[in-house]
Amino acid sequence: MLKKRIIPCLDIMEGRTVKGVNFGDLRDAGDPVELAEKYVEQRADELVFLDITSTIEQHGLLTGLVRKIAARINLPFTVGGGISTLGDVGDLLNAGADKVTINSSAVRNPGLITDIAGHFGSQCLVLAIDAKFVNNEWLVFIDGGRTATELKAVGWAERAEKSGAGEILLTSMDADGTRSGFSLAITREIAARVNIPVIASGGAGTMEHFREVFSRTGCSGALAAGIFHYGEIAIPELKRYLKLKGINVRV
Repeated sequence: MLKKRIIPCLDIMEGRTVKGVNFGDLRDAGDPVELAEKYVEQRADELVFLDITSTIEQHGLLTGLVRKIAARINLPFTVGGGISTLGDVGDLLNAGADKVTINSSAVRNPGLITDIAGHFGSQCLVLAIDAKFVNNEWLVFIDGGRTATELKAVGWAERAEKSGAGEILLTSMDADGTRSGFSLAITREIAARVNIPVIASGGAGTMEHFREVFSRTGCSGALAAGIFHYGEIAIPELKRYLKLKGINVRV
């Protein structure tokens, strides 16, 4: 059985790590390279770096930061934000990223999923889905949560898998930053409907929340930000707790 993954996420704005609530009210969380090094020491399984304003501001990729991170850590990491072409993907992979994640660009141009998977392989492509519960439906939002679409999250995940996505990063906008627990129902449904790994994101506040999402959904990874950045939960302690609760994690 594959081990469940604990994945810190670093949202990047103007070169700094930030964290907010429900995709807003951002505050500084530190230097991304220093945080990355801390998470290597704490034995995180992977890292995710997201440039949260690149799609709106169109200020370019995180290529320079990716090079710095790749030179300083030996942990697999995924990079997203502003990726819209095969050239963008190539630049980030060449700079040292292990995987890329796309969201808005895939919604606007679904063929991009097939193109990236065909050129670089599905193993390096993560489709990010930012979902919000609207009128009894989990709908997909883009542009850093600013723009609603008519896409239903479950159907979009299934379509992305068929197009070549190798993984789904599912973020509940309703739970994001609230520390009230992951959105279990939508995570469970998407994990049951696709045959690729699903990472649960949004709402982590306690170690028990991680146990819940791993034991009650089919997700393969759980992502969090603030509780790790501000030292409220240490990853080694979290992994020991999960191990005691019967969750298969790498310690």
